[in-house]
Amino acid sequence: MPTSSKSIADVQASQDTRNIAIDKVGIKDIRHPVRILDRAGNEQHTVATFNMYVELPHHFKGTHMSRFVDILNSHEREISIDSFKDMLSEMSDRLEARTGYIEMNFPFFINKIAPASGVKSLMDYDVTLIGKISNGRLCTQTRVVVAATSLCPCSKKISAYGAHNQRSHITITAKAKQSLWIEELIDIAESEASSELYSLLKRTDEKVVTERAFDNPKFVEDLVRDVAARLNEMDKIVAYTVEAENFESIHNHSAYALVERDKELNA
Repeated sequence: MPTSSKSIADVQASQDTRNIAIDKVGIKDIRHPVRILDRAGNEQHTVATFNMYVELPHHFKGTHMSRFVDILNSHEREISIDSFKDMLSEMSDRLEARTGYIEMNFPFFINKIAPASGVKSLMDYDVTLIGKISNGRLCTQTRVVVAATSLCPCSKKISAYGAHNQRSHITITAKAKQSLWIEELIDIAESEASSELYSLLKRTDEKVVTERAFDNPKFVEDLVRDVAARLNEMDKIVAYTVEAENFESIHNHSAYALVERDKELNA
């Protein structure tokens, strides 16, 4: 005989007597198709990995995990940067949670033009939208991880010829008070590196990017300071974290630096 949903016990909603609230409970690493609007007005169709959590009061035994998946599926393929904020509110309401979190990580592509030959190729970037809702108040951040080249100023100074360089990851996590294009953060990171990267380069392009890096040496400290200086000039950025990691070519370790600033606190 079919069983009525009313007759099935809701174990998650039962009383818990340990008197310990849980800060985050939910699901991790669930993939779902999304649409991302780029600065040129085109839509990129990609796949994002979601982490979704809510705060659980001490008196509830568990949260309703299936509702997280239901929220994703209810949007089908309509998930976008704009609907990201709507999903936060919906999750908080559906799970009756005071505080909720969503992280949406996806690859983002830019069609780049090589500096000498003009050949085009797609360059990929790691992007994460980070959202939190607490007592109805929304807060979102955008994180980009940009691969670039850094050339060591010390190596250039002390060497009779040449200088060692390495691939670097510049990570910017920014909170903005108005619309912020993903490409804006990528542009800043690439322009402050010794040289930006390209997926496809001809020999003439290799010459350009090699010499560009040699003429523009940067320590890992320079990378984070120069990016931070650019973000300080942007009125719509209210808080940020800048990280740089150099995957050293002459060491078996990385060099790392971080700058963090909340303009609202330091105003």
